[in-house]
Amino acid sequence: MTRPAPTEARLESARCVDRLPVKDALSLIFEEDARAHRALGAVLPQLAQAVDVLVECIEAGGRWFNVGAGTSGRLGVLDAAEIPPTFGMPPDRVQGVLAGGDRALRAAVEGAEDDSLASARELEVRGLGPADAVVAISASGTTPFALGALKAALAVGARRLAITCDPESPLARAAEIAMAPRVGPEVIAGSTRMKGGLIQKTCLHMVSTAVMVRLGRVEGNRMTHVAPVSKKLRLRAEGILSDLAEVGPERARELLCESNGDLHSALRRARSEASLNT
Repeated sequence: MTRPAPTEARLESARCVDRLPVKDALSLIFEEDARAHRALGAVLPQLAQAVDVLVECIEAGGRWFNVGAGTSGRLGVLDAAEIPPTFGMPPDRVQGVLAGGDRALRAAVEGAEDDSLASARELEVRGLGPADAVVAISASGTTPFALGALKAALAVGARRLAITCDPESPLARAAEIAMAPRVGPEVIAGSTRMKGGLIQKTCLHMVSTAVMVRLGRVEGNRMTHVAPVSKKLRLRAEGILSDLAEVGPERARELLCESNGDLHSALRRARSEASLNT
């Protein structure tokens, strides 16, 4: 008999959510979200293991692929897309692979998640190899597209990681490291865009942030590789440079200009100048 997925179960406390006052419905959702965060706290050791693996892959010249369908896949693409502007990492180093392609970012692509071979084909096109790592993301842990990605990783010797809300799922069993908090059933039964999605997003940004810190893309808690591509970010870069290099705002602007907007280079230049003057 097929084991029922915890992500599809009905939450007893939410059976009458359609008749609750709005304030009470919001309170119920809030409490369930808090429960999910507590569940994530129980698997922090697995997150730490994942960070170690991903740092090792990136340092060795490999790449990291977030692979998923629907909400899970969109979250993987979102987190990968934030890495270059925030941490200055080239966009090919952390990539998102979404069932249905870019069109699925805005609209459901029916049946895309059920094709277990599509993810393997997409990873093959991208040249998946033994130096790379695949992070397969699926709240239920049963999505064929995500499972196919881990199978493809195993075939080429790439590292296999998973983010799921069911530690007994096929996806968790197929991974070397499974980040699998038991978040329980949703307020709206089966709607894993809720706390399932929330906790997958939290897991992704925790892991990616820790990886970038380990890779030296942060000093103190300042983003030393941020790309100053807007007025707000230029001001942020100038502030970071002024603070870390102990130079005035005007000199910080000059250094950024001289370094073609490369904050890390500007910081090295400022410190080199400071050492020559001591």
